[in-house]
Amino acid sequence: MRPHGFPIALALAAMPALAPAQQANPEVAEGKPQTVTVTSTRDPVDKSYRKMISGMERFEREHALAPQATLRFRLLPRSPKVNMRGITLRALGDHIAVPIPVAEDNTFVLPRNEQALREDAAVVANRKTTSMTWRAQVITPGLPPGTRRLGDLRLECLVGMEAGLVSNSSPLFGWISNALTTPEQVCNSPDGNFLFFTERPVFSVTLHAGERTEILPFRMLYAGGDQSPGMLEYCDCQVLLDRTYYAPIWDRSWPDDTLVSFEYMIDPPAEVPP
Repeated sequence: MRPHGFPIALALAAMPALAPAQQANPEVAEGKPQTVTVTSTRDPVDKSYRKMISGMERFEREHALAPQATLRFRLLPRSPKVNMRGITLRALGDHIAVPIPVAEDNTFVLPRNEQALREDAAVVANRKTTSMTWRAQVITPGLPPGTRRLGDLRLECLVGMEAGLVSNSSPLFGWISNALTTPEQVCNSPDGNFLFFTERPVFSVTLHAGERTEILPFRMLYAGGDQSPGMLEYCDCQVLLDRTYYAPIWDRSWPDDTLVSFEYMIDPPAEVPP
């Protein structure tokens, strides 16, 4: 494995320059890999293509947690100024650049490419690295609006940790405890502190399993509720604090089919009639 340190500026500068070529080259327009020469090493804060593929393989191994769900990855803002529209992604290796299509909701499926795996490619966005946070997205179809399934969240944690998606924690304040080093330890411990995000600012979170119902305590909302401005810059919840919660994914007394429902601070936008 080569040393890391791919300058973000190099990757970002290269991306816009490729746009005209995409229009002229039908192979690029179709999302086919390009052969390139990369002469610099990569930045360790970029996401590792190999690790993200490992996360996908973990999803397949643990699919029983969410048997009806599919896996996507999702980009979320962590800077108040980041523009989340028009994001492009590429897996950049020494001699290859694999385009990764990003949907309008900023989710994507990572294509598998053997050359990118061999070259230990980095997954790079046309945004500053610290402006976004990355998560796995595992959603069982057909759930009631405003709910998630606990087994889906368990699998999101395992995949996200396996894929190396959580980053930029302070040496003085471990967002995820330094004593917990594996996906199993993080996702199966109440000290794992793996944050989940809601679609809108959340007021309360309730678990439902058969006749059992429980409202999560305040300490499981808003990343624990005790973050100072200085601490927030080290958390990928930086601008999403009012959308964060911890789920008891470690507590096996709650089955995988437990529904997690949300009461939001604001109502969803009204639908405009056609």
